[in-house]
Amino acid sequence: MSANPPHSETDGDLWVFGYGSLMWKPGFEFLEQVPARLIGEHRALCVYSFDHRGTPEKPGLVLGLDRGGACRGIAFRVAARLRHDTIAYLRGREQTTNVYREVMRSVWLENAARERVSALAYVVDRGHVQYAGRLSLAEQQRLVLQGHGRSGNNRDYVLSTVASIEKQGFRDTQLHQLATMLHDVHGVRQPLQDARDA
Repeated sequence: MSANPPHSETDGDLWVFGYGSLMWKPGFEFLEQVPARLIGEHRALCVYSFDHRGTPEKPGLVLGLDRGGACRGIAFRVAARLRHDTIAYLRGREQTTNVYREVMRSVWLENAARERVSALAYVVDRGHVQYAGRLSLAEQQRLVLQGHGRSGNNRDYVLSTVASIEKQGFRDTQLHQLATMLHDVHGVRQPLQDARDA
């Protein structure tokens, strides 16, 4: 990855696309947040976590943008003066093991303007050792239940992401199925909200 990709040198506000924990814990200052859709990649629990939500000995499982389909998330607009600091923060958070590629993607804002913007996003590197590929729900559940890293336990990560998705008024079918399984295993069966599929 280039230390100074083109987008870090441009003027103007920066858009950041969040599809996982960035939706509910961005960790950076922003001017606005807008529901948004990215086409060409989809949200998937496809990354073994060796750091934030697991360890190399007992990996957890976290989200990545994987090829194909579409993903609904949140686009954050960051003031131009904070562009450099925000990118530095995101690299420190998302690039600890370089399992994600830092890219710019077109996203469609789901607001009155319905405009298309170019946003910074983190896409999974399919050639990385932490790329898990497509796992069964049972295997996802096993990894999530065992996962615990410096950012906390893996179950909370999944359930917080599902809660954020529901707050936006849509669903991610596979994540919602996994969330139901995670509730069941703890004896806390909670009906998930009925909303539109992602």
